[in-house]
Amino acid sequence: MNELARRVLFAVIAAPIVLAILVMGGAPLAALLAVASAIAAWEFFRLARGAGNQPFDDIGIGIAGLTPLAVHARYLGLYAVQPVEVVVVVLLVCALALWMRGSQGQPMASLGVTLLGALYTGSTLSFAYALRYHEYALGGRTVNVGAWRVPLSAGGALVVLPVVLTWASDIGAYAVGRALGRRKLMPSVSPGKTIAGGVGALVASVAVTWVYVHYALRPVAQLALTPTGVLVFGVAISATAQVGDLFESLLKREAGVKDSSQLIPGHGGVLDRLDSLFFVLPVAYLLLGLLLVPAPA
Repeated sequence: MNELARRVLFAVIAAPIVLAILVMGGAPLAALLAVASAIAAWEFFRLARGAGNQPFDDIGIGIAGLTPLAVHARYLGLYAVQPVEVVVVVLLVCALALWMRGSQGQPMASLGVTLLGALYTGSTLSFAYALRYHEYALGGRTVNVGAWRVPLSAGGALVVLPVVLTWASDIGAYAVGRALGRRKLMPSVSPGKTIAGGVGALVASVAVTWVYVHYALRPVAQLALTPTGVLVFGVAISATAQVGDLFESLLKREAGVKDSSQLIPGHGGVLDRLDSLFFVLPVAYLLLGLLLVPAPA
Protein backbone atom coordinates (compact mmCIF):
# COMPACT_ATOMS: atom_id res chain seq x y z
CA MET A 1 0.00 0.00 0.00
CA ASN A 2 1.52 3.33 -1.06
CA GLU A 3 1.65 6.44 1.12
CA LEU A 4 -1.39 8.11 -0.46
CA ALA A 5 -3.52 4.99 0.08
CA ARG A 6 -2.45 4.82 3.73
CA ARG A 7 -3.29 8.50 4.20
CA VAL A 8 -6.75 8.09 2.69
CA LEU A 9 -7.51 4.89 4.62
CA PHE A 10 -6.50 6.44 7.93
CA ALA A 11 -8.53 9.60 7.24
CA VAL A 12 -11.63 7.60 6.30
CA ILE A 13 -11.43 5.66 9.57
CA ALA A 14 -10.23 8.37 11.94
CA ALA A 15 -12.22 11.43 10.79
CA PRO A 16 -15.71 10.04 11.65
CA ILE A 17 -14.45 8.83 15.03
CA VAL A 18 -12.95 12.23 15.89
CA LEU A 19 -16.08 14.07 14.76
CA ALA A 20 -18.29 11.75 16.79
CA ILE A 21 -16.23 12.36 19.95
CA LEU A 22 -16.27 16.12 19.35
CA VAL A 23 -20.06 16.05 19.11
CA MET A 24 -20.37 13.71 22.11
CA GLY A 25 -18.24 15.91 24.38
CA GLY A 26 -17.83 15.15 28.06
CA ALA A 27 -15.30 12.62 29.34
CA PRO A 28 -14.62 11.01 25.91
CA LEU A 29 -13.65 14.41 24.48
CA ALA A 30 -11.50 15.27 27.50
CA ALA A 31 -9.75 11.89 27.24
CA LEU A 32 -9.12 12.29 23.50
CA LEU A 33 -7.68 15.77 24.02
CA ALA A 34 -5.52 14.59 26.93
CA VAL A 35 -4.02 11.72 24.94
CA ALA A 36 -3.49 13.88 21.85
CA SER A 37 -1.89 16.63 23.95
CA ALA A 38 0.49 14.25 25.70
CA ILE A 39 1.61 12.60 22.45
CA ALA A 40 1.98 15.96 20.70
CA ALA A 41 4.07 17.25 23.61
CA TRP A 42 6.27 14.15 23.42
CA GLU A 43 6.83 14.81 19.71
CA PHE A 44 7.49 18.50 20.39
CA PHE A 45 10.21 17.65 22.89
CA ARG A 46 11.74 15.16 20.42
CA LEU A 47 12.02 18.03 17.94
CA ALA A 48 13.43 20.28 20.65
CA ARG A 49 16.14 17.74 21.51
CA GLY A 50 16.92 17.37 17.82
CA ALA A 51 17.51 21.13 17.75
CA GLY A 52 19.95 20.90 20.67
CA ASN A 53 17.65 21.76 23.61
CA GLN A 54 17.26 19.80 26.85
CA PRO A 55 13.61 20.09 27.95
CA PHE A 56 12.12 18.36 30.98
CA ASP A 57 10.13 15.95 28.86
CA ASP A 58 8.20 14.13 31.57
CA ILE A 59 7.06 17.33 33.26
CA GLY A 60 6.02 18.98 29.99
CA ILE A 61 4.16 15.89 28.80
CA GLY A 62 2.40 15.60 32.16
CA ILE A 63 1.29 19.24 32.15
CA ALA A 64 0.09 18.98 28.54
CA GLY A 65 -1.92 15.82 29.18
CA LEU A 66 -3.44 17.07 32.43
CA THR A 67 -4.57 20.43 31.06
CA PRO A 68 -7.65 19.15 29.12
CA LEU A 69 -8.59 17.02 32.13
CA ALA A 70 -8.36 20.09 34.37
CA VAL A 71 -10.65 21.97 31.98
CA HIS A 72 -13.10 19.05 32.08
CA ALA A 73 -13.03 19.06 35.89
CA ARG A 74 -13.72 22.79 35.92
CA TYR A 75 -16.76 22.43 33.67
CA LEU A 76 -18.07 19.65 35.92
CA GLY A 77 -17.64 21.89 38.94
CA LEU A 78 -15.25 19.41 40.57
CA TYR A 79 -12.11 21.53 40.70
CA ALA A 80 -10.88 24.82 39.26
CA VAL A 81 -7.17 25.49 38.86
CA GLN A 82 -6.20 28.71 40.57
CA PRO A 83 -3.68 31.21 39.14
CA VAL A 84 -1.46 30.78 42.20
CA GLU A 85 -1.24 27.05 41.48
CA VAL A 86 -0.02 27.77 37.94
CA VAL A 87 2.64 30.11 39.36
CA VAL A 88 3.76 27.45 41.86
CA VAL A 89 4.16 24.89 39.06
CA VAL A 90 6.27 27.32 37.04
CA LEU A 91 8.44 28.05 40.10
CA LEU A 92 8.91 24.33 40.72
CA VAL A 93 10.11 23.85 37.14
CA CYS A 94 12.47 26.79 37.68
CA ALA A 95 13.85 25.10 40.78
CA LEU A 96 14.23 21.85 38.86
CA ALA A 97 16.21 23.67 36.18
CA LEU A 98 18.51 25.00 38.89
CA TRP A 99 19.31 21.57 40.32
CA MET A 100 19.26 19.40 37.18
CA ARG A 101 20.80 21.69 34.57
CA GLY A 102 23.10 24.03 36.45
CA SER A 103 24.80 26.98 34.84
CA GLN A 104 26.28 24.88 32.01
CA GLY A 105 23.14 22.95 31.07
CA GLN A 106 21.10 25.69 29.36
CA PRO A 107 18.68 26.13 32.29
CA MET A 108 16.84 29.06 30.71
CA ALA A 109 16.36 27.22 27.42
CA SER A 110 15.28 24.04 29.22
CA LEU A 111 12.69 25.93 31.23
CA GLY A 112 11.39 27.92 28.26
CA VAL A 113 11.11 24.95 25.91
CA THR A 114 9.37 22.82 28.56
CA LEU A 115 6.71 25.44 29.28
CA LEU A 116 6.31 26.30 25.60
CA GLY A 117 5.74 22.65 24.71
CA ALA A 118 3.01 22.26 27.32
CA LEU A 119 1.35 25.53 26.30
CA TYR A 120 1.62 24.84 22.56
CA THR A 121 -0.07 21.45 22.84
CA GLY A 122 -2.27 20.90 25.90
CA SER A 123 -3.40 24.47 26.49
CA THR A 124 -4.37 25.12 22.88
CA LEU A 125 -6.16 21.81 22.33
CA SER A 126 -8.20 22.43 25.49
CA PHE A 127 -10.06 25.14 23.58
CA ALA A 128 -11.85 22.33 21.72
CA TYR A 129 -13.53 21.46 25.03
CA ALA A 130 -14.26 25.14 25.69
CA LEU A 131 -15.87 25.44 22.25
CA ARG A 132 -17.95 22.32 22.83
CA TYR A 133 -19.37 23.96 25.94
CA HIS A 134 -19.35 27.56 24.72
CA GLU A 135 -21.71 29.83 26.64
CA TYR A 136 -23.65 30.53 23.42
CA ALA A 137 -24.07 26.85 22.55
CA LEU A 138 -27.39 25.98 24.14
CA GLY A 139 -29.95 23.43 23.04
CA GLY A 140 -29.84 21.34 19.88
CA ARG A 141 -32.08 18.92 18.03
CA THR A 142 -32.58 15.22 17.27
CA VAL A 143 -32.49 13.69 13.80
CA ASN A 144 -33.42 10.26 12.48
CA VAL A 145 -30.56 8.18 11.07
CA GLY A 146 -32.10 4.94 9.88
CA ALA A 147 -33.67 3.29 12.92
CA TRP A 148 -31.81 5.51 15.40
CA ARG A 149 -32.59 8.95 16.76
CA VAL A 150 -29.31 10.84 17.00
CA PRO A 151 -29.05 13.92 19.26
CA LEU A 152 -27.18 16.87 17.75
CA SER A 153 -26.02 19.41 20.33
CA ALA A 154 -25.41 23.09 19.70
CA GLY A 155 -21.97 22.73 21.25
CA GLY A 156 -21.16 19.84 18.95
CA ALA A 157 -22.10 21.92 15.91
CA LEU A 158 -19.96 24.78 17.17
CA VAL A 159 -16.77 22.81 17.91
CA VAL A 160 -16.89 20.96 14.58
CA LEU A 161 -16.91 24.24 12.62
CA PRO A 162 -13.22 25.22 13.04
CA VAL A 163 -12.13 21.61 12.56
CA VAL A 164 -14.00 21.33 9.24
CA LEU A 165 -12.67 24.72 8.15
CA THR A 166 -9.11 23.63 8.89
CA TRP A 167 -9.60 20.57 6.70
CA ALA A 168 -11.22 22.68 3.96
CA SER A 169 -8.38 25.19 4.07
CA ASP A 170 -5.81 22.41 3.77
CA ILE A 171 -7.63 20.79 0.83
CA GLY A 172 -8.09 24.14 -0.91
CA ALA A 173 -4.39 24.94 -0.53
CA TYR A 174 -3.37 21.54 -1.88
CA ALA A 175 -5.74 21.54 -4.86
CA VAL A 176 -5.13 25.11 -6.02
CA GLY A 177 -1.43 24.94 -5.25
CA ARG A 178 -1.02 21.82 -7.38
CA ALA A 179 -3.01 23.33 -10.25
CA LEU A 180 -1.84 26.94 -10.26
CA GLY A 181 1.00 27.27 -7.78
CA ARG A 182 4.15 28.93 -9.10
CA ARG A 183 5.48 31.45 -6.61
CA LYS A 184 6.45 30.01 -3.24
CA LEU A 185 4.80 31.33 -0.12
CA MET A 186 7.73 30.87 2.28
CA PRO A 187 10.35 28.62 0.65
CA SER A 188 12.86 28.91 3.50
CA VAL A 189 10.35 27.26 5.85
CA SER A 190 8.09 25.09 3.64
CA PRO A 191 9.17 24.79 -0.01
CA GLY A 192 5.96 23.05 -1.09
CA LYS A 193 3.55 25.87 -0.18
CA THR A 194 2.64 28.47 -2.78
CA ILE A 195 0.91 31.84 -2.81
CA ALA A 196 -1.80 30.45 -5.09
CA GLY A 197 -2.38 27.61 -2.63
CA GLY A 198 -2.70 30.11 0.21
CA VAL A 199 -5.34 32.06 -1.72
CA GLY A 200 -7.16 28.83 -2.58
CA ALA A 201 -7.20 27.96 1.12
CA LEU A 202 -8.80 31.32 1.97
CA VAL A 203 -11.50 30.93 -0.68
CA ALA A 204 -12.28 27.33 0.34
CA SER A 205 -12.52 28.32 3.99
CA VAL A 206 -14.95 31.18 3.34
CA ALA A 207 -17.12 29.00 1.09
CA VAL A 208 -17.29 26.17 3.60
CA THR A 209 -18.03 28.64 6.41
CA TRP A 210 -21.09 29.89 4.53
CA VAL A 211 -22.32 26.35 3.78
CA TYR A 212 -21.75 25.14 7.35
CA VAL A 213 -23.43 28.13 8.95
CA HIS A 214 -26.44 27.84 6.63
CA TYR A 215 -26.96 24.07 6.75
CA ALA A 216 -25.55 23.05 10.16
CA LEU A 217 -25.09 25.90 12.62
CA ARG A 218 -28.45 27.57 12.00
CA PRO A 219 -30.71 24.49 12.21
CA VAL A 220 -28.81 22.72 15.00
CA ALA A 221 -27.56 25.54 17.23
CA GLN A 222 -29.93 28.38 16.26
CA LEU A 223 -26.80 30.49 15.80
CA ALA A 224 -25.48 32.29 12.74
CA LEU A 225 -22.86 34.64 11.35
CA THR A 226 -23.65 37.76 9.37
CA PRO A 227 -22.26 37.91 5.80
CA THR A 228 -19.41 40.03 7.12
CA GLY A 229 -18.93 37.55 9.95
CA VAL A 230 -18.72 34.65 7.48
CA LEU A 231 -16.02 36.48 5.52
CA VAL A 232 -14.03 37.54 8.59
CA PHE A 233 -14.25 34.12 10.26
CA GLY A 234 -13.43 32.14 7.12
CA VAL A 235 -10.43 34.28 6.21
CA ALA A 236 -9.14 34.45 9.79
CA ILE A 237 -9.38 30.70 10.37
CA SER A 238 -7.66 29.86 7.09
CA ALA A 239 -4.88 32.38 7.68
CA THR A 240 -4.42 31.09 11.23
CA ALA A 241 -4.35 27.48 10.02
CA GLN A 242 -1.64 28.33 7.49
CA VAL A 243 0.44 30.09 10.13
CA GLY A 244 0.11 27.06 12.41
CA ASP A 245 1.24 24.76 9.61
CA LEU A 246 4.23 26.96 8.81
CA PHE A 247 5.21 27.22 12.47
CA GLU A 248 5.39 23.45 12.84
CA SER A 249 7.37 23.25 9.59
CA LEU A 250 9.81 25.73 11.14
CA LEU A 251 10.21 23.51 14.20
CA LYS A 252 10.88 20.45 12.04
CA ARG A 253 13.34 22.35 9.86
CA GLU A 254 15.32 23.43 12.93
CA ALA A 255 15.33 19.82 14.18
CA GLY A 256 16.32 18.54 10.73
CA VAL A 257 13.44 16.06 10.31
CA LYS A 258 10.62 15.58 7.80
CA ASP A 259 7.91 14.40 10.26
CA SER A 260 7.44 14.84 13.99
CA SER A 261 7.18 11.03 14.30
CA GLN A 262 5.85 8.01 12.40
CA LEU A 263 2.93 7.18 14.68
CA ILE A 264 0.16 7.75 12.11
CA PRO A 265 0.37 5.67 8.90
CA GLY A 266 0.98 7.96 5.94
CA HIS A 267 0.55 11.12 8.04
CA GLY A 268 3.67 11.36 10.20
CA GLY A 269 2.94 12.28 13.79
CA VAL A 270 0.19 13.80 15.90
CA LEU A 271 2.00 17.14 15.79
CA ASP A 272 1.92 17.00 11.98
CA ARG A 273 -1.85 16.40 11.93
CA LEU A 274 -2.78 18.96 14.58
CA ASP A 275 -0.32 21.74 13.76
CA SER A 276 -3.01 24.04 12.35
CA LEU A 277 -5.54 23.30 15.10
CA PHE A 278 -3.10 24.38 17.83
CA PHE A 279 -3.50 27.89 16.42
CA VAL A 280 -7.06 27.65 15.09
CA LEU A 281 -8.93 26.51 18.21
CA PRO A 282 -8.07 29.49 20.48
CA VAL A 283 -8.65 31.97 17.63
CA ALA A 284 -12.00 30.34 16.77
CA TYR A 285 -13.09 30.53 20.41
CA LEU A 286 -12.27 34.24 20.52
CA LEU A 287 -13.87 35.10 17.17
CA LEU A 288 -17.05 33.11 17.71
CA GLY A 289 -17.57 34.92 20.99
CA LEU A 290 -17.44 38.18 19.03
CA LEU A 291 -19.20 37.24 15.77
CA LEU A 292 -21.98 34.80 16.65
CA VAL A 293 -25.53 36.11 16.46
CA PRO A 294 -28.90 34.40 17.07
CA ALA A 295 -30.23 32.78 13.90
CA PRO A 296 -33.22 34.72 12.51
CA ALA A 297 -36.55 32.97 13.00
